[in-house]
Amino acid sequence: MSAEESLARAEELLARLEQTRAELERLTQADDADKALDVLTELAELSKAIEEELQKAKRDADADAEP
Repeated sequence: MSAEESLARAEELLARLEQTRAELERLTQADDADKALDVLTELAELSKAIEEELQKAKRDADADAEP
């Protein structure tokens, strides 16, 4: 996977993260603690996936920059 592909994937994950964050806000206002906890777990998983994609992009970019 190229650095550009990893960055595109990270952008997709960031969009999902924002949607999930908005869902968490809605659940918090609705006082639905059980579902809010599930959404928090999903946010943690998305954050981890974003970090992994950014690390891949950095490694690929560094590899491309080496002579």
